[in-house]
Amino acid sequence: MRTAPSFFTPIPSQWVGPILFKGDVVDGEVSAPLATFETPLWPSTARGALVSRQCGGIQVTMVDERMTRSIAVRAKDGATANAAWRKIEARTDTIADIIAGTSRFARLVKLNRQIAGNLLFIRIECTTGDASGHNMVTKAAEAVLNWVLSEYPELSYASISGNFCTDKKTSAVNAILGRGKHMIAEIEIPKQILTRVLRTDAQKMMALNLEKNFVGGNLAGSLRTANAHFANMLLGFYLATGQDAANIVEGSQGIVHCEARGEDLYFSCTLPNLIVGSVGAGKGSELVEDNLRQMGCKDDRPDGDNGRRLAGICAGVVLCGELSLLAAQTVPGELVRTHMGLER
Repeated sequence: MRTAPSFFTPIPSQWVGPILFKGDVVDGEVSAPLATFETPLWPSTARGALVSRQCGGIQVTMVDERMTRSIAVRAKDGATANAAWRKIEARTDTIADIIAGTSRFARLVKLNRQIAGNLLFIRIECTTGDASGHNMVTKAAEAVLNWVLSEYPELSYASISGNFCTDKKTSAVNAILGRGKHMIAEIEIPKQILTRVLRTDAQKMMALNLEKNFVGGNLAGSLRTANAHFANMLLGFYLATGQDAANIVEGSQGIVHCEARGEDLYFSCTLPNLIVGSVGAGKGSELVEDNLRQMGCKDDRPDGDNGRRLAGICAGVVLCGELSLLAAQTVPGELVRTHMGLER
């Protein structure tokens, strides 16, 4: 089969920042690249970065990390599927050894299951070092699937990927059980910075977040998500750092939570499905490698720490862009005026 020649599609890119971070995941000032055709995203995110520098920094916390793949097998009926799962679950240590044998970095975190009729879905959740881990966990899942089919003849093959993972699709399971890095980025903004830099106040931001993100999102049928445009920052960051851009589907399922603290504002972005890696597919580009190096994500660190740093920076970028856009929407006319001025 003849392969068509590849070519490159140029995407306008800029560095934004520096963004000031604090905490164990990322600490200090870091600029970040965004590749996007939506050019207002650069100055808007830069405004959020300015706020970070004037407020003592964005605190980033990693709650959890795991990459997933779900295998699907078929039994003659639900009772057989359930009995087989009980036997498989009892041999979790054996499965952990099988997974560890497929990679230097893949390590089992947990097995989860769902049974629908005679179909058994087993969600395999692993840590994957500095890689996002799609291929690594799929390879591990295949090894587990082969073992299951050899050990339990009452089961037969249905799929190597049964959608209980779930990859690049909107779902509840990822937000509940996790897929990728579960990150929280948060900042407290004094009244004077809200007024001077963002031209808003804490009460307006709280009202907008409730009425737009939660009520409006609920009316739209949004699934475990309440934000204005996480996907904008995620796509720009993913393209500039060699990620699988389709993962913004689950990555953009996140929640903005804010509250007034006197006249100051607490503002946070929670991203339970942030799928990024500092090594692996997509990182062969010299430009991408240079971007990662400039952010300190190719340094000599323990396995996994460069990937966690990259996820922390990404979460901070999302907060900067989200904060700026929501602030703009509290001011009648600002959003349209800005876009018309920058894009026309």
